[in-house]
Amino acid sequence: MALSDRIPYVAQIDRPKLKLPGGKQLAVWIILNVEEWRIENAMPRTVLSPPMGQPLLPDVPNWSWHEYGMRAGFWRQFKALTERNIPVTLAINGNVCNSYPRVAGAALEAGFEFMGHGFLQGPMHKLDDQADAIKRAVDTISMFAGKPPRSWESPGLTETEATLDLLRLNGIEYVADWVIDDLPQEIATPHGTITTIPYSVETNDIVIHALQHLPSEQFLKRCTDQFDRLYLEGADNARVMAISIHPYITGVPHRIKYLEALLDHVISHDGVALMTASEIGDWYRAEMART
Repeated sequence: MALSDRIPYVAQIDRPKLKLPGGKQLAVWIILNVEEWRIENAMPRTVLSPPMGQPLLPDVPNWSWHEYGMRAGFWRQFKALTERNIPVTLAINGNVCNSYPRVAGAALEAGFEFMGHGFLQGPMHKLDDQADAIKRAVDTISMFAGKPPRSWESPGLTETEATLDLLRLNGIEYVADWVIDDLPQEIATPHGTITTIPYSVETNDIVIHALQHLPSEQFLKRCTDQFDRLYLEGADNARVMAISIHPYITGVPHRIKYLEALLDHVISHDGVALMTASEIGDWYRAEMART
């Protein structure tokens, strides 16, 4: 069976009518991704090409590009989010709890939901032992946060045929890897149901700035355009919008004001339900049980 066959096709127009809490029409969740890039390894992503095309290790400039986010950029985003009382889903490499306890500790104190995001940053299909890496991530987050993560976003949204089963085996209920609809969908595993939470590869600062190399203001424009249309559609049936951010991308000085403007646009609408991954998942399951 192909992996995609585990997720039956459902047309959006055939989805049942779902009601968000408080009569809201659009659920918005903010995903703040905090990762560990190991300087002795090739970088997961680069901003500078190697001199004369010869990759070198350690890759100081590209490691530093990301490290700036963990030292400076995170705190700009943290301020923007907490000052507006916005619930945050922290997609965290498990080992960030050990390597960046100042970051993880601030997020814990602020009440962010900890979402598993691998143990170290790297694709799932490159892991020597995927089962062990998932378990270590879940166990490390559980010990640090005092409770196990219920949600998961794989690094780079990568999966193998075994990933969903291993995630559910380790207690994960909600997964953000499947960017297939504006509403969640359930997937069967041998260990129980796992539910997709609508995510985005386009209202995502990595894609807009690190891959498509668009100007700083384009993050604001794309996300507000997405928000405005989903908000309109939500008057007929609930919708979910994800906004995914990274400290080294929209946490930098020349982009932070566009993130702040986006957050202000979102919270200025009365019909928005600001939620975390697990809150969306719990809401969806309860609504589907009602229909």
